[in-house]
Amino acid sequence: MKKTVICPGSFDPVTLGHLDIIKRSANMFDHVIVGVLVNSSKTPCFSIDERIGFLKEVTQDIPNVEVVSFDGLLAQYCKERNVDAIVKGLRAVSDFEYEFQMAITNKKLNPQLETIFLMANSESMYLSSSMVREVASMGGNISNFVPKCIHDRIVNRISNLRNH
Repeated sequence: MKKTVICPGSFDPVTLGHLDIIKRSANMFDHVIVGVLVNSSKTPCFSIDERIGFLKEVTQDIPNVEVVSFDGLLAQYCKERNVDAIVKGLRAVSDFEYEFQMAITNKKLNPQLETIFLMANSESMYLSSSMVREVASMGGNISNFVPKCIHDRIVNRISNLRNH
């Protein structure tokens, strides 16, 4: 039986930590949906189309990955797409508390839906999109934090925001 999972997030921007979780999920499951959340309460640094484009570019060599955007409830989207499980990366105990609450909520909304937690690898345990944005906004080197193929576009956008 074909197993489909979703790796949801805002990916603003996608980091090497995100990419690690996506690749590991693709090795374990038949189909991985990378779901870019449209969150109207946040003002992202990159548009939804840019984030989807970055993700498609960095996952183009992984044949069982599909990149989509969605809004609304993740549990409902998973029901509509016949998703078996949500895969979330955990960096620290503080991540677990929030993600545990989300997992319970999603299970209540969609009883067939499981949540799987993958530990971040040691190279990306500290990494978050907000940290990447902060380092880049102060002119710091983010080359060890984001995929090489999108690095310059991320730096250019964030430095343009800093200069305005």
